[in-house]
Amino acid sequence: MADDLNKGLEGVLVAESELSSIDGDEGRLIYRGYAIEDLARGASYEEVVYLLWHGHLPTEEELAEFADAMAAEREVDADLLETLGQLAAADAKPMDALRTAASMLSAYEPEDDADPADLEASLRKGRRITAKIPTILAAYERFRQGEEPIDPDPDLGLAANFLYMLTGEKPDDVAAETFDQALILHADHGLNASTFTAMVIGSTMADIYSAVTGGIGALSGPLHGGANQDVMEVLFEIDESGKDPLEWVEQATEEGRRIPGFGHRVYNVKDPRAKILQERSEELAETGDPKWYVITTTIEEYLTDEKGLVEKGIAPNVDFYSGSVYYQLGIPIDMYTPIFAMSRVGGWVAHVLEYQEENRLIRPRGRYVGPEDQEFVPLEER
Repeated sequence: MADDLNKGLEGVLVAESELSSIDGDEGRLIYRGYAIEDLARGASYEEVVYLLWHGHLPTEEELAEFADAMAAEREVDADLLETLGQLAAADAKPMDALRTAASMLSAYEPEDDADPADLEASLRKGRRITAKIPTILAAYERFRQGEEPIDPDPDLGLAANFLYMLTGEKPDDVAAETFDQALILHADHGLNASTFTAMVIGSTMADIYSAVTGGIGALSGPLHGGANQDVMEVLFEIDESGKDPLEWVEQATEEGRRIPGFGHRVYNVKDPRAKILQERSEELAETGDPKWYVITTTIEEYLTDEKGLVEKGIAPNVDFYSGSVYYQLGIPIDMYTPIFAMSRVGGWVAHVLEYQEENRLIRPRGRYVGPEDQEFVPLEER
């Protein structure tokens, strides 16, 4: 029925897309027909972004040209870096700093006067945004630590270059591959809140900077981004308690505590992205501190085997393992959601441009439930 109320637009179809598909009952995620497992284990983030933007996996020549074009766009203007330094001095939250910087990027856009209906120009703008966000985030973190930003290295891929700009050291192969894989897993995920926000903005034919800035704003909310930070804070609590992880989770569940990283709006089984990151967490544990892997697997086994949460449709989501993976890569926990944005911008750009190909302003209705026939009283008589 046209007048049915669907809070949160749950179950409401608003668009068709060729970009990604989620089967929440089977635990399956595909990008343009490719299983996320195959892409995560066999492709790079740049390949996946190319796939989302151009509709096919690139050849070696296409990938080299695309990666070079992305690398050439990584540097940001000195004025923007100065602003980031000021935001760091003011102790701004990383997502607030990212939102401000993403909007500011439009001031330095060489094609600023391009028609918003010129989708090729918008795609080039999207490429610039995607290339510059890692530089922005790494520079902001360096400023927070009282250090100068590190210039991007054009010889490194996007994932490895970010870790290099963040830490000042080129990552080893395991770290670079792990982070690249994490970016792939977060690149797109249907019409989630931030993607839909970007699409709504794009449907007005606002520019791609506005759409991406809106996506960042939506992602900053705790009901969308941020769960992986919550997971890591729980892992810290368990570690500092001195208790055995099993003892801790038993007591926590008896007290009615909710364990972050479990449950998803779409998945009723274990998130396929969580399975992949669990593998990477185990691999990192072999060369680093194994306690984070031990704690997370202990919690999962208890909630799965003893509490039967999966049978109730509550299973580990991608955030449950991404937090500890990021931590083992040396990434501060309040940077986890900004990194989510760094990855998801590829999907935001893809969805906005796909929708604009056959654009229709997104304008849902709201049901009025307020009073009727109120009698107006002039100001002097109230």
